[in-house]
Amino acid sequence: MKIGGSGITGLAAVVCAALALAEEPMGAPWRKLTAEEERVIVRKGTEKPFSGKYEKHRADGIYTCRRCGAALYRSEDKFDAECGWPSFDAEVPGAVRRQADADGTRTEILCATCGGHLGHVFTGERLTSRNTRHCVNSISLDFVPEADADASFSRAVFAGGCFWGVEYYLQQSFGVIRAVNGYTGGAKEFPTYQQVCKGGTGHIEAVEVLFDPRQTSYETLAKLFFEIHDPTQVDRQGPDIGEQYRSVVFYRDDAQKATAAKLIAQLKAKGLQVATRLEPAAKFWPAESYHQDYYFHKGTTPYCHGPSKRFE
Repeated sequence: MKIGGSGITGLAAVVCAALALAEEPMGAPWRKLTAEEERVIVRKGTEKPFSGKYEKHRADGIYTCRRCGAALYRSEDKFDAECGWPSFDAEVPGAVRRQADADGTRTEILCATCGGHLGHVFTGERLTSRNTRHCVNSISLDFVPEADADASFSRAVFAGGCFWGVEYYLQQSFGVIRAVNGYTGGAKEFPTYQQVCKGGTGHIEAVEVLFDPRQTSYETLAKLFFEIHDPTQVDRQGPDIGEQYRSVVFYRDDAQKATAAKLIAQLKAKGLQVATRLEPAAKFWPAESYHQDYYFHKGTTPYCHGPSKRFE
């Protein structure tokens, strides 16, 4: 047997596989793997090129870990690298772990939640503007269609001033699959940015977050929300003034309401005059396309939002 730059073989591979399987915590809902899935996901094998079911897959949705179900990649980050395996140029924040491959030259990628082998990541190929390619085995993946996202993941809606800045920080948080800018809280259907800014629609700028509860929690995201804007300001955020900029947590159930109320109580106990409102979630209308990923496209950071530690 041999352990080194050319890989792991013989008894060593069996030991590594056993250790990987042993990492599963008691009661974890990990799926039972077929022999071929175990060969790739646990023993770090590779499926044949052009053989995987997701290599040419084009549907909208979220690609998840075959073993534990954690969200890994979004369909909008998938591209055809013509290499024989599914390729992505970005991952869900924090969902993919990198480590030196046993061959001593490549970088292996693994599910950060369960440690399952995904494939390898390459940079410098200039195949997309992000200059990154996650080369993933189809057999390491499952797929959740966009229409079924709510059955596998959770949502939260926060409003804290200009949605560009709120989205910027939430989108980069571990376990956040997608952050979408939009309008909510009013009665008018299909509101536009101009109408909301003019006032009278009842809508305010907000961000809807789709997140994976296997990787993060509503409380973690709510804490971040309270730390990236000033919750003491009324109908404004920094230089942005108007009812559309008020601070609101739109709760989707009693558990979210209780969590937000608890955090507000903690901030008030610290002496903050919190103005954030708690309101039941209403219809959320996605904003115009030019408002999405605004600061990522612009290449700058928010002018009226910034991290400020408020919790222990």
